Amino acid sequence: MTGAVAFIVFEGGDGAGKSTQARALFRQMQRSGYPVILTREPGGTPLGESLRRLLKNRPGATPMGELFLFLAARAQLVQQVIQPALQKQTSVICDRFTASTVAYQGYGRGLDLLAIDQLNLLASSGLSPDLNILLDLPPQSIFDRKTGAQRDTFDAAPQDFHQRVREGYLAQVSQESSQDSSHWLVLDATRPRRALALEIWQKVRPLL
Repeated sequence: MTGAVAFIVFEGGDGAGKSTQARALFRQMQRSGYPVILTREPGGTPLGESLRRLLKNRPGATPMGELFLFLAARAQLVQQVIQPALQKQTSVICDRFTASTVAYQGYGRGLDLLAIDQLNLLASSGLSPDLNILLDLPPQSIFDRKTGAQRDTFDAAPQDFHQRVREGYLAQVSQESSQDSSHWLVLDATRPRRALALEIWQKVRPLL
């Protein structure tokens, strides 16, 4: 099947169901005959996966050190995976991208937002998603959904950190919506999985 290619990103707090919905959309697009790949941040390349293990399982990085590790993983993923796929007319679904850095390292860690915007632009080679799908989840639900061994460095952060992250996502949505060119779909992550998957497909299908 021919058609336009799309770069679609799933965003949201930990435990919101991004990976589940990303996989569901990936399978739906495959069944419908659209060339598509599924990847994630940090990850998607050997370097990115190594950095993912460091970031998620070894606490202790400074906020600035954490930021640059995420940026390194992103630069590698964009140049090795995302851009080549799009150039070959293959759509890309990615679990997290630049909006996560704004929400987590900007709002969550308190780093300078203007500097993050500039560094995001550099690491992403100016690439931006055609659609950001935000699965919005109240911070308390993170602790309800993930316990004990399931928690990584970010899951285990205090609730006020996750509240700031959520505010960071909603601020980005609000800022872009005011420009009459929003590339965001905001969904209540507490809704049933199938209902979410159906609404996501209804939004994505016209892009293709």
